[in-house]
Amino acid sequence: MPDRLSSAVGYHYGKFPPENLRYEALIDPVSEAAAAISRYDQMLASMHNSEILLAPLRNQEAVVSSRMEGTIEAFQHARSEAVETFLYTRAMRRIQREIEAGRPLSELLIRQAHQILLSFGRGATKSPGTYKTEQNYIGEKRRQSVSFVPISPQALPTGMESLLSFIESDPRNRLLKAAIAHVEFEALHPFKDGNGRIGRMLITLMLWTSGLIRQPHFYVSSFFEQNRDDYIDMMRRVSSHDEWTEWCVFFLIGLKEQAARNISVADSIFKLYNDMKVRFRAELKSEWSTEALDFMFANPSFQNSRFTSHDRIPAHVAASMTRKLREAGILSQIAPGSGRRPAIYGFEPLIAISRRPSASPCRASGVIWCSMLMIMGCTVPSARPSSTEHTPMPSAVCMKG
Repeated sequence: MPDRLSSAVGYHYGKFPPENLRYEALIDPVSEAAAAISRYDQMLASMHNSEILLAPLRNQEAVVSSRMEGTIEAFQHARSEAVETFLYTRAMRRIQREIEAGRPLSELLIRQAHQILLSFGRGATKSPGTYKTEQNYIGEKRRQSVSFVPISPQALPTGMESLLSFIESDPRNRLLKAAIAHVEFEALHPFKDGNGRIGRMLITLMLWTSGLIRQPHFYVSSFFEQNRDDYIDMMRRVSSHDEWTEWCVFFLIGLKEQAARNISVADSIFKLYNDMKVRFRAELKSEWSTEALDFMFANPSFQNSRFTSHDRIPAHVAASMTRKLREAGILSQIAPGSGRRPAIYGFEPLIAISRRPSASPCRASGVIWCSMLMIMGCTVPSARPSSTEHTPMPSAVCMKG
């Protein structure tokens, strides 16, 4: 254990929230990110039903965010993607309903989201909804070394309380608050598993609850995946070198790039929706074809019992639709029904959109932000060929989040 910890960076005790931000270096990144998000939000406002038409973005976020943690496995790849999408959607909707009912973003809501996100599958054995009780570590699997030691379980309650207090009452710019809160949550690493997914979900929720976007439909994991090594190194350097400003610049460029990509994906969604309206009518020959299409856009992976209990489609008609759409190759069975558990189906055209790789501008952004950091006088972290994963440690709780 001591050898593996020799080069590890520890949590930044006593340095949150940061007091050393160089605001002069953040003026342009904040302005550009705000403008890009505003354009994205205007697109949301123009949509007839953003909950339905932006389902692929939520779908992609679930897949990419889970893939970054290694939750999407090569074996039964499609099933893993659909299950993670289903769980992510369920968790996000739960929090959205609670906040719309007037409840603040809180530790309780975060734990509830975590409990849903890990409710079945690999995460079900990792104490869903419960904070860690043993020290966890983050490291590189290939090198069998620890790169970061999160906050201790003993200090975690105070750390989470400080984080939520910061989110609720700190007077800083809303985008900077989202950047700082995300890196702080990842440094706290409060759960046994799923920390990355919850931390990236927190970004969307903060943009929404602060009024920067009208609905919680902004997702940034594709940018982080494209720049994975830098994403991890920049977060690590917050603790090792107090580089909060440099992290904020990187984060803001990510928001800017992802906003542009999300708009591009939305164009594909619009085209697919219009094409599918015609195809559903032809395949189903039913007065309820549009209701079926809307349901599947909003739920690209779904339990069949939910569809057959649709309040606007008779149950026997919905069951017939499932069969016809499967025969047409539009639906695929992700998981068969077993006992009291209904089958899970995937709406393949939308799932295909979520699997598309990130647009090339995300790659180019690495050059942009590296140039900005060098202008600011920061040492740019070097990329490594091997991805950073959570290293199994003897007598410790291993994290994949």
